[in-house]
Amino acid sequence: MARSPSALHPPVTIPIAFVKGMLSGVQAHGQPCDVFLGDARIEPQLLEQPSARVTAEQYVALFRSLTERLDDDMLGFLSRPLKCGSFALIVRSAAGEETVEKAMRRTARTFGLLQDEVALEPVHAGALAGLALRFNAPSVARLVFVHELLLRSFWRLLAWLAGGKLRAARFDFAFENPPYAGSYGKVFPAPLLFEQRQSAFWFDAALLKQPVRRDAAALRAFLADARANVVIPPRSDDLVSARVRKHLQRSQPAWPDLAATADALHMAPSTLQRHLAADGTSFQALKDELRRDLAIVRLNTSTVPLAALADELGFADSAAFQRAFKNWTGSAPGHYRRGGPT
Repeated sequence: MARSPSALHPPVTIPIAFVKGMLSGVQAHGQPCDVFLGDARIEPQLLEQPSARVTAEQYVALFRSLTERLDDDMLGFLSRPLKCGSFALIVRSAAGEETVEKAMRRTARTFGLLQDEVALEPVHAGALAGLALRFNAPSVARLVFVHELLLRSFWRLLAWLAGGKLRAARFDFAFENPPYAGSYGKVFPAPLLFEQRQSAFWFDAALLKQPVRRDAAALRAFLADARANVVIPPRSDDLVSARVRKHLQRSQPAWPDLAATADALHMAPSTLQRHLAADGTSFQALKDELRRDLAIVRLNTSTVPLAALADELGFADSAAFQRAFKNWTGSAPGHYRRGGPT
């Protein structure tokens, strides 16, 4: 069987909780969300399903719709909009510095010039350095998505400036552990601490002296796709779980079992299970997540019949696939077809 187009690229899907968070700024002002959802081709009823997910492309399209229609890089969360291009200004100013430390301080200063409600503070604690959020407006501090957006955006920026060599040591969050925190692992790939004094990300302080490793061409490329670069979960190809996911994806439609996968990765099944447990997952969970993500992407980007999709994903028949899909997402596959239920 020919490999499906979705099998050629790593599928990425985003929990609906992050979609709702992205919309919460305009919702707080009483604005309807239909136009933004329409731009991103996200069915409104998915917002009511806690287990629903959207494709990475839909999530980036929603981000683009919000920033462009509102002319605000902060998506309506602050009282004074950050005009479109503000984030690019911050990136350009930081990219001109010599070291990660100078770039971090320049980022904080430039961001502070653009608004007054939240400040970026360089911080140190023992062998760790980082960037913390200090809120001057309690109403903004209560918006969980603002913490999430700023931490992921500025950590990804600094990591990019350092040539991808700025591994996070920890993420602190100044709010309670949210119900969807199980989805944080891919977005914030480091130990997580909730109910902290400040939201912050931390890394090895020795990395402050790392040079900024991006030239003008790299800067142009980053800014050309800046929205995706800061909101899509980073890849973690060094993890065993990522290697398993890639192997399963390449093996479609065979869908090898644990023993065959372990053999392909040159390790014993028990060793593979231990590595996956250390990554916080299991073989069956990885397999189901990959099939879920592939199904969502295929449903959004093709007219593949459900029976054919079930076969691609290793299900005995369409009914078995539909039961699994509803268990994964809370909705029938038809709700993920472009244009709604079929």
